[in-house]
Amino acid sequence: MIAGSIPRRYAKALLAIGVEKQSYEKLGQEVAAFASLLVDNAQLRDTLQNPSHPPSKRKAIVQALCDRLAPSPTVKSFLLLLQDRGRLDYLPAIAREYQALADAHAGRVRAGVTSAQALDGDAVARLKKALEQKTGKQVLLEQRTDPELIAGMVTTVGSIVYDGSLRTRLEQMKNALIEGRPGQ
Repeated sequence: MIAGSIPRRYAKALLAIGVEKQSYEKLGQEVAAFASLLVDNAQLRDTLQNPSHPPSKRKAIVQALCDRLAPSPTVKSFLLLLQDRGRLDYLPAIAREYQALADAHAGRVRAGVTSAQALDGDAVARLKKALEQKTGKQVLLEQRTDPELIAGMVTTVGSIVYDGSLRTRLEQMKNALIEGRPGQ
């Protein structure tokens, strides 16, 4: 089976349960929290993925984590199912797929804006409004700064990149001059 289809299949199944129970946002947060725990804790991740540890010990660890962090019964069952099927190492990918599916279900899109300097609140609001009009969806905007852009900004919505940075414009002008294309 293709590696990307496994996380997507599990994410779709969990989302269907969440939508049915009207708790898909909460389920997504809980799955993301556990995925983050696995990503951030190498020792835990290695222990849960190491086949030299018996499956019963690995399941007991997942059970103990669930008892300590107290996720919803749905997420607890989901995590134990992943452990039983030897798929817990897919959890970070499942969490990413789940977030994308939940965003699509809720009519949201994630966007990122990188600018040379931090944008003020008014500029962020105008950009967010323009992106919402362009996409027809609610935009969740993440801001970053990169002084190497010199001026302007680079905005990413899904796989689409809008590059309005001075750095890119200068690079385009340089290439045009090298290639002998006047007026670029």
